[in-house]
Amino acid sequence: MSAAPELVRLSGGTFRMGSDEHYPEEAPTHLVRVGDFSIGATAVTNTEFARFVRATGYVTVAERPLDPAEFPDAPAENLVPGSMVFTPTDGPVDLRHLSQWWTWAPGASWRAPYGPGSSVKRLPDHPVVQVCHEDARAYADWAGLDLPTEAEWEYAARGGLEGAAYTWGDEKRPGGRIMANTWDGPDFPWRHTKESGYLRTAPVGRFPANGFGLFDMAGNVWEWTDDWWTSRHPDDATSACCAPLDPRGGDLEGSLDRHQPQFRTGRKVIKGGSHLCADSYCLRYRPAARRPQMVDTGMSHVGFRCVRRGASEAG
Repeated sequence: MSAAPELVRLSGGTFRMGSDEHYPEEAPTHLVRVGDFSIGATAVTNTEFARFVRATGYVTVAERPLDPAEFPDAPAENLVPGSMVFTPTDGPVDLRHLSQWWTWAPGASWRAPYGPGSSVKRLPDHPVVQVCHEDARAYADWAGLDLPTEAEWEYAARGGLEGAAYTWGDEKRPGGRIMANTWDGPDFPWRHTKESGYLRTAPVGRFPANGFGLFDMAGNVWEWTDDWWTSRHPDDATSACCAPLDPRGGDLEGSLDRHQPQFRTGRKVIKGGSHLCADSYCLRYRPAARRPQMVDTGMSHVGFRCVRRGASEAG
């Protein structure tokens, strides 16, 4: 394999994870300890993922045909390789129904993130998207790395700022500066002001780094962690001495969506928000924010970065 992406070495420590002031799944805040680890300065890019594919011949989940036995009610035309693509609407819609702006696109994959006719050839330094958890895991294994736990990811995202709302502090736009690639304007998902200069993903590292020198820990793309989804955090530890060390999330069974019992697919935690986070709809480009993502589902706004645990030098 080739050299791994640049990693930033972090000394472990105790921090207060979660938030009691935003969405219910972020509560309660609780003390957590993480050990020393190194984490990618950026999300894995299309160039880096292409290098992995060339070296291994790996075929991502979105590039594989669907098994009719697993989807007995699906139309035949949907049983082809593809993935989910964000499609702006023509005007205001009911924001409770995500299906109005997410479209199943046959042919969409990491190579063609927005479906047939799109390509990553002009996006070499953009974060790779349309990767499922299995794909991210395969890349990490090849690179001799791992996927971060939710606690590691949030510790890194906070950049040493205890309790701050954002990765850079408590003010959304300090001095009027745009700090992350998120949805510009209040009219999601149909009208974008283009203030940031990006309608979809941006090249990694175009927005300010946090206090640890990590880029895009807010916005641009959601990022996979290796923890199973839980609907809330555990109760708070009473003191720093009792804070759990390197905790992991729940389990496969507990991660299932009880509102859709027909789907028996596990869900992992994704973190960081994306270019589709609008203050009027999804104020989740914050360290504490978290969402569940089915492990077999790639999307045009989900990517990942890697970690190496321990006190060894970053590479």
